[in-house]
Amino acid sequence: MKNRPSTSLRRVGGAVALAAALALIATSCGDDSTTASDPSDSSGATASTMKVAEAIGDGEGALSIVVWAGYAEDGTTSPEYDWVTPFEKESSCQVDAKVANTSDEMVELMKSGDYDGVSASGNASLRLIASGDVAAVNTALLDNYNDVAPFLKMQNYNSKNGQAFGQPHGWGANLLQYNADVVTEAPDSWGAVYDADSPNKGKITAYDDWTTIADAAIYLKSTKPDLKIGDPYSLDQTQFDAAVQLLKDQKPVIGEYWSDYLKYEEAVTNGSIVLGTTWQTIANTLTAAEPPVNVKTVLPKEGSTAWSDTWMLSSKAKHPNCMYKWMNWVSSPEIQAQIAQYYGQAPANLKACDIAEAGFCDQYHAADEAFAKQLYYWTVPTEKCLDGSDRACIGFKKWAEAWTEVKG
Repeated sequence: MKNRPSTSLRRVGGAVALAAALALIATSCGDDSTTASDPSDSSGATASTMKVAEAIGDGEGALSIVVWAGYAEDGTTSPEYDWVTPFEKESSCQVDAKVANTSDEMVELMKSGDYDGVSASGNASLRLIASGDVAAVNTALLDNYNDVAPFLKMQNYNSKNGQAFGQPHGWGANLLQYNADVVTEAPDSWGAVYDADSPNKGKITAYDDWTTIADAAIYLKSTKPDLKIGDPYSLDQTQFDAAVQLLKDQKPVIGEYWSDYLKYEEAVTNGSIVLGTTWQTIANTLTAAEPPVNVKTVLPKEGSTAWSDTWMLSSKAKHPNCMYKWMNWVSSPEIQAQIAQYYGQAPANLKACDIAEAGFCDQYHAADEAFAKQLYYWTVPTEKCLDGSDRACIGFKKWAEAWTEVKG
């Protein structure tokens, strides 16, 4: 699923990659997708029986969490980046953070019951809800919930049956990136990566994840209206087959699929990749390199997928009060600003934009609701269509299997 460098991240405010990340990159998410849990059979209701908290009590003295790298910095990577130690002093909750490299790994770790919470992306969160491994939260106990961008709350990937399952944390769009020295006509459509006769054949990339099927569905929604695609994660058999076929037809123009974004940056730098899916943090790093790479990004006219992370409480949490305290800490404006700039993402708490470097939130479209309306945040597809229709939709397991088939 979503792969990140594991112990050191880039300072995206200055777009400087930290060297230690080079040696600690996760393996491709596509390799383990088919072994991941499928929420389709239990999508109607959560299996969790944990009672929703009515108050936050005293901390239990410890907190064990599963995190994306860069979400729980304690000064070990860089002394100047430490928001864990102040939390420990204030809460008396000693933090033990387990870095996960993929969403599949997060799902498996949370099954163990050994962790109090997780920073789950949308391509994992619904699976965790469906399996009962995370519990509903009382948003009245979340001090900063009201300051979260409205388009991140109560979404398919972080809620169920009108109940919130976590504290939104940060997000980012999947953009189209191109080397402007090579691709001289600026693209405005995903059609640029699907063109069988592209002059950039063999130098095009796509993200290595089953969510790329949703990217194809978004393009077909615009270009093949007869398919009547609405929600790109709610596809019937005909729509699903069309999206998968588009990706199979695209395969001959693909130079490589990427998940390790430092290797991706190397490929763009050496010219072996000139066009394809990216994150803003990648483009920032490339343009700030020495020498800089003249890459540009665009949100294509069809819209795009995006990722959004949510702090979720384990249904088997041994330290639930500490987890609530942590969710309040990392969602505060000050900590949100630190993490967003360190990691390279839009903060969920819009008050963080008053603290972040000038222009940072504008670049990441943190408060741009019009921009957000063009995005389709990663959500695990289920056989019970997420769009609320009574059609038969294709569930996660078949998406994962199809992606493996597309890559060959």
